[in-house]
Amino acid sequence: MLIIEDEVNIASLLQTCVESEGYDCSVAHDGKTGLAAFRRLEPDLIILDLMLPHMNGLEVCTQIRQSGVSKDPYVMLLTAKGEEIDRIIGFSTGADDYLPKPFSPTELLVRIRALLRRTMRHQAILKIETPHLQIDLERRSVCLKVISSHTIPVGIVSRIAVHLTALEFDVLATLANRPGRVWTRSQLLDDVWGGDFTGDERIVDSYIKRLRHKLGQGNAETYSFIRTVSGVGYAFEDP
Repeated sequence: MLIIEDEVNIASLLQTCVESEGYDCSVAHDGKTGLAAFRRLEPDLIILDLMLPHMNGLEVCTQIRQSGVSKDPYVMLLTAKGEEIDRIIGFSTGADDYLPKPFSPTELLVRIRALLRRTMRHQAILKIETPHLQIDLERRSVCLKVISSHTIPVGIVSRIAVHLTALEFDVLATLANRPGRVWTRSQLLDDVWGGDFTGDERIVDSYIKRLRHKLGQGNAETYSFIRTVSGVGYAFEDP
């Protein structure tokens, strides 16, 4: 685990809290140092303060998501700012959770466990294969399978890697593991975010939109794999 927090007393409190639960933890006190530590350590989870010197938390989060590392970490934004716009901006840059200051150690640990529990949930199944999609749950990677029709020889399958954030991956894996099943927002929140989530359930719609865009290679109308069931929720289907 990596903590990126410029206030030394808060960073120390966070470190003590997570290490008391048995997690290995490193600390950085500014955005640039934190980004370098992320590249060096490749942690499972990053607790990231929004207001950092040299490079703010949103910039750090964006660079983490664009880094292309093989193991994409969960990112929890930590900030004293509680306005709705900050949460929206944070999630749009790829953050998985948001914890405003002041916070209780108990709430922090509950959220950490909920995030890390998502990884454990998919370990029994190693791979999901459909005609046009491959989801490797062990490596947490996704590939589109494109069958050629205009090149020689016809029918050759090429694989196009799709880079997803940790939470985008979890949403897709949950849907794809039960193709055809219709999931309500509430069910997805319980299964992916965990029962401890207290935010707006419309955050599910935001993640579905991002998944469709990425799986459609920029065109959300094709190859989206996720069908909207009007008035109910979402279902996975291979087009």
